[in-house]
Amino acid sequence: MDNNGRPNHIEDYLVSLHPGQWFGWSNAKNKVYANLIILDDSKSKPSESDCTSGLATIQSDFDTAETNETNKRRINAPLQYNRIPEHPSTGSTN
Repeated sequence: MDNNGRPNHIEDYLVSLHPGQWFGWSNAKNKVYANLIILDDSKSKPSESDCTSGLATIQSDFDTAETNETNKRRINAPLQYNRIPEHPSTGSTN
């Protein structure tokens, strides 16, 4: 995930498929599909296409939720006006 919590890697999709440590990487410094390994024999390796489309789906879901939250804050925010005073100050205190 990026700094805003938005999914940005196939690993974000993979962790959503099954609980626990069911997958790993043959090269932890190069987390690409080619280096994806399955640690749990009861799980199967998703296709690369499944990983990329799954990531796209959770990114879209995240973006939709963020947009909805932003719109909700806008709707519920009090209206703010930059009002010009009807009678500008003359500088006197009388």
